Amino acid sequence: MKFRLIMLTAALMLLFGMQANAEDVREVTWDDLVPAELDFDDPFEKLTEDQLYNLALIARYREQKESKAKTPDFTSAEYDEATSKLKEDNIDIEGLLARREEITEKRRLRGQTANTKLDGKNIRIPGYLLPLEFKEKKVTEFLLVPWVGACIHTPPPPPNQIVHVKLQEGFDLGDDIFTPVWVNGVMKAENNNPELSFVDGKQNIDVSYVLQADEVKPYEE
Repeated sequence: MKFRLIMLTAALMLLFGMQANAEDVREVTWDDLVPAELDFDDPFEKLTEDQLYNLALIARYREQKESKAKTPDFTSAEYDEATSKLKEDNIDIEGLLARREEITEKRRLRGQTANTKLDGKNIRIPGYLLPLEFKEKKVTEFLLVPWVGACIHTPPPPPNQIVHVKLQEGFDLGDDIFTPVWVNGVMKAENNNPELSFVDGKQNIDVSYVLQADEVKPYEE
């Protein structure tokens, strides 16, 4: 009787322990990887591409005018046109230019700082993978990124928008490496600099997270 009671207790602990572990898995988004306290109102993000271009033209023209560059990139006519267009859109040219350094520093901190609240947490996150290491045709290490083609067709995302994933059993990519996946595992806030190979060379990628994966599977909503 005593033996059966011990076995029953052990079985219940195992059962409910497994359920608790499953419930502890937190599904996170890429926004969760950025510390909330570093979020800020970025006035440059509200500008259109044309407005950003014109603002950059004005800044560049002034810098070259001040340095007395012999071959400026833009003419005074282009400068006047860019200024006129921004004023028509009620853009505060002087206010935005005065905040460039401040916003640049805030962006740097927001992009490079890991969310330590995720350190050691069991998480689930979707993304696209970039293979780093293979074992018998299965990928055992990869970078998880938020959009397809990141680091290949576009500049790398900020370090806290890349996760270095390690998977002991490996994941069969099949023929399409751009297939989105779900990744489950324990997240660590840890700076890393893995080397990613391209067709035309290699590049070290700054990463703010390392994740030991328990499971990788094709993405499903």
